[in-house]
Amino acid sequence: MFDNIKIAVDAMGGENSPKKVIDGILENYKQNKDIIYNIFGDYEKIKSLLPNNYNKQIFNITDTKNKILDTDSPLSAAKKGKDTSMWLTIQSVKNNESDVAISAGNTGALFVISKLNLKMIENIDKPALSALWPNKKNFNVVLDLGANIECSDKNLVDFSIMGSSLFKSLYPNDDPEVALLNVGSEELKGNDIIKKAYQNLQTNKNKNFNFQGYVEGNQIMDGKVNVIVTDGFTGNIALKTAEGTANFIMNEFKNSMTANIFGKLSSLINIKNLKKVKNKLDPRLYNGAILIGLNSPVVKSHGSTDYIGFSHSLNVCIKIVKNNLIQKIKDNIIK
Repeated sequence: MFDNIKIAVDAMGGENSPKKVIDGILENYKQNKDIIYNIFGDYEKIKSLLPNNYNKQIFNITDTKNKILDTDSPLSAAKKGKDTSMWLTIQSVKNNESDVAISAGNTGALFVISKLNLKMIENIDKPALSALWPNKKNFNVVLDLGANIECSDKNLVDFSIMGSSLFKSLYPNDDPEVALLNVGSEELKGNDIIKKAYQNLQTNKNKNFNFQGYVEGNQIMDGKVNVIVTDGFTGNIALKTAEGTANFIMNEFKNSMTANIFGKLSSLINIKNLKKVKNKLDPRLYNGAILIGLNSPVVKSHGSTDYIGFSHSLNVCIKIVKNNLIQKIKDNIIK
């Protein structure tokens, strides 16, 4: 059990930073009084956004004017210097000064800087980017979402173990139900890599999760499985397609509800149900992708989210530390 969880925060990454980051921290602190926020970025800008009498032991600021830009390539970001807010954030975890790191900045740069500073978990070949995805019952953990364009069958098996460990860390009372994303549900469908992964998972049962075979794209949100495994190329396309579809539906829904007096009356009558739908599809409420496979946890917040979304990604940080994600993965890999 952790008395005080220490979160290293890159305050300068993403749109409208550091304001949205600091506002997100303050929002998060309302519900979490046992957290220490180690904040890295421009001291004067950050200080001006905190209350005048802020507790310096809880909101600990390390000053740096240097930051990674969204336009920086991963290589140029890594060469930019070890005094950037992102590098110092990751280094804080490396030096055991923080338990978990979070940034809303450049994804490629975060991936490279994290790999340069933090060791891989033993027997894991590649880290994966994983995130929450709503379904009819609750949420799915989906990985990989873009860290690895090409994957071997071993990588997919590793992702199954890591994804189920992450799901158990976020939802301790539920059992992980793992499936491989494929073009069909039949055993003979798919390429050689996914078939080999299927055979491995089917033959070598892992007692920490239930392997349910294949899942197709139109079944992702059914809720019959809750850990969905794929390569980064397919996963990223699936994610962006789902995000675009959700935004399209919400915009069309909003337009139809405000187009005329009948739509406005209907929206007023059904306001409670409309709020339920909005909350289910609101990406801010499941913000926070985890770079999983490293020996320390790193969370990527969406760069364009607002302070509410950033606060929710801080909740992800808290859950994976409290529920000991890294140790769960290590235990599951051995078995």
